[in-house]
Amino acid sequence: MKRGHINVISLGCSKNLVDSERLLRQLQAAGYTVEHDPRRVNGEIVVVNTCGFIADAQQESIDTILALGQAKREGRIRRLYVMGCLAERFMADLTAELPEVDKFYGKFNWSDLLADLGHAWRDDLADERVLTTPKHYAYLKISEGCNRLCAFCAIPLITGRHKSLPIERVLAQVERLTAQGVKEFNVIAQDLSSYGLDLYGEMRLPELVDCMAQIPGVEWIRLHYAYPTQFPWELLPVMAQRDNVCNYLDIALQHISDPVLRNMRRHITGEETRNLVERLRREAPGIHLRTTLMVGFPGEGDEEFDELLEFVKETRFERMGAFAYSEEAGTFAASHYADDTPGEVKQQRLQMLMEVQEAISQEIQNEKVGRTLRVIIDREEPEHYVGRTEWDSPEVDPEVLIGKTQPLNVGEFYPVVIDQALPFELLAHATVAP
Repeated sequence: MKRGHINVISLGCSKNLVDSERLLRQLQAAGYTVEHDPRRVNGEIVVVNTCGFIADAQQESIDTILALGQAKREGRIRRLYVMGCLAERFMADLTAELPEVDKFYGKFNWSDLLADLGHAWRDDLADERVLTTPKHYAYLKISEGCNRLCAFCAIPLITGRHKSLPIERVLAQVERLTAQGVKEFNVIAQDLSSYGLDLYGEMRLPELVDCMAQIPGVEWIRLHYAYPTQFPWELLPVMAQRDNVCNYLDIALQHISDPVLRNMRRHITGEETRNLVERLRREAPGIHLRTTLMVGFPGEGDEEFDELLEFVKETRFERMGAFAYSEEAGTFAASHYADDTPGEVKQQRLQMLMEVQEAISQEIQNEKVGRTLRVIIDREEPEHYVGRTEWDSPEVDPEVLIGKTQPLNVGEFYPVVIDQALPFELLAHATVAP
């Protein structure tokens, strides 16, 4: 156990990771040695930033807390604190059931944690972070919360209403991070489409992205978690005009069947969804769309699932993830609908959907064979370098494995020729230095 050493373990999404990085900066400024490594817990104090989105994520958080509680009993750590979404949502229950935790904190009251450690929260460092990602890329959270109130989603119960970070503060973060060597910015929010509405009375995402693109040192900007309703179409000309805005968009559609979309309270129809995808591809040729779909939501029978399956076959998403519906306490769906689709049926549907997507992904990947693509190198492994194209977000999208025919530097861009395609990987060789 290292005295004066704090481990922060971040679970769940990249938005949570940004919160952990901000907390790490505050702890560092308070004089602690900080670390972010769940595989090697050796600090005197451990802070777990939990996820509370769906059942699997909640269970991962609980399992992590229980394992750390055992480490505390064995004397390998001295204090254990828990914060984040799960703690925000189930504070009373967790406090009663997990006495090994010294204290629980919610999603936003980090200043209380600092105070309990004998230090004050520093407002002048509120937007500074200790990056836990490779130094060449970072996640950039531009808003918190959500006003959409989808029937299945507990996020608004945890994070509250949508709140945008002012443009000038976002741009100041980008300038600070580029000065530290960050080249790639993955812009994240629960609802990118609504950015600016609460502050300026209008959607300002296109303006923000355009301003970011003009900052020296910004090589890639990639956009995550747009909402399909009231999409800010002015974004697409910015994507076309600015070479450093990746031709990529993460936009969760969830379903295509009208009855299911109504039950989900998505405020969009299947036809409008199809028109949205068609327009995105028409106005941004070559765009790679990432979406998320849900199976087993109340109202999805065999007919509705078949429609979803056909939609995936017809639309041919470049990137797609899916998950099975799980009822979340406090949501509209939990109080208004019966979760009456058996779990095995949900899993069968999920497997069918992903098998279709794997074949589509293979075909789309095949189209890249023989092409020269620009990649950024994320890491070096014994047999190859691992990179990504502009269409590949860290952690969730395919990677490019580049043979070691010449030395490459992590964090640099290179042109590579694609030699072979797998459903979720490309094999390539480098041509020349950047």
